[in-house]
Amino acid sequence: MKTAFVFPGQASQFVGMGKDLYETYDLAKKYFDLANDVLGFDLKKVCFDGPEETLKQTYITQPAIFVHSAIVNELLRQEYNFTAQGVAGHSLGEYSALFAAGSLSFEDGLKLVQMRGQLMFDSGKKHPGTMAAIIGFTEEQVNEVCAKASEFGVIQPANFNSPGQIAVSGDVQAVRKAIEIAKEMGARKAVELVVSGAFHSPLMLDAQEGLLKALKETEIKKAAVPVYTNVHARPVTEIDEIRENLFKQLTSPVLWQTSMENMIADGFEQFYEIGPGKVLTGLLKRINRQVPCKPIGTVEQIKALGESNG
Repeated sequence: MKTAFVFPGQASQFVGMGKDLYETYDLAKKYFDLANDVLGFDLKKVCFDGPEETLKQTYITQPAIFVHSAIVNELLRQEYNFTAQGVAGHSLGEYSALFAAGSLSFEDGLKLVQMRGQLMFDSGKKHPGTMAAIIGFTEEQVNEVCAKASEFGVIQPANFNSPGQIAVSGDVQAVRKAIEIAKEMGARKAVELVVSGAFHSPLMLDAQEGLLKALKETEIKKAAVPVYTNVHARPVTEIDEIRENLFKQLTSPVLWQTSMENMIADGFEQFYEIGPGKVLTGLLKRINRQVPCKPIGTVEQIKALGESNG
């Protein structure tokens, strides 16, 4: 059976994440301790004990999720020799996917996501923006909402997550107007998201420039398995394409639904969500109910999967 690993992005974090891994596996201890050294602060303490408000800060959330996902991936690989034939990651999760595919080392991936999180946070302060989820609308309807709201500022679709679940991103006034318009047009739900900036929109241009320099200086290797990227939802393995897609990703929409549909069309039959939470498991259920996806993020889940494939 052709197996895919998918890696979550922001909003999957929770206080206590990774604590059971740290208490059970030496490998998890090694990675958390290494992360503390690389980052220069006690990520482990924030992950295990919170407070939630600190964990929710973009520049902490992104390293936290990357470290958790990387540990789970390595436990499956090293303890059970269990790997995927293809990978994808939602926004930040694309870095975890590239680590799993052998394109990024743990340390380099961690440095990049720390910088990415900080750049996105700083960009959000410099160019205040927000995001909103629009539920129950097609892509065409969301495009119409954005077109109508665009006279109030920058706005564009940011995340095509699943049928009827699309996020928009941009200037605060434009996004709030989009919420009003969507409700008037009959959207099932339109709600502002709790974020520190207008991610995946042109308001992240400053962050994109800063990230480009870091990407040029980071060693990226050819991917050992196809990585389905957010920017165009197609599989890539080549170094230049990987670097370009990570650069473009900050201001481009996340084509998650199309990525999953393309993976399924390419023969992937079993999906595993590697890391904290089960957001992507829920999205895949809405994209295609016939294709199973299991969240793997706890000691219990890792052991159950490893032993069933042992």
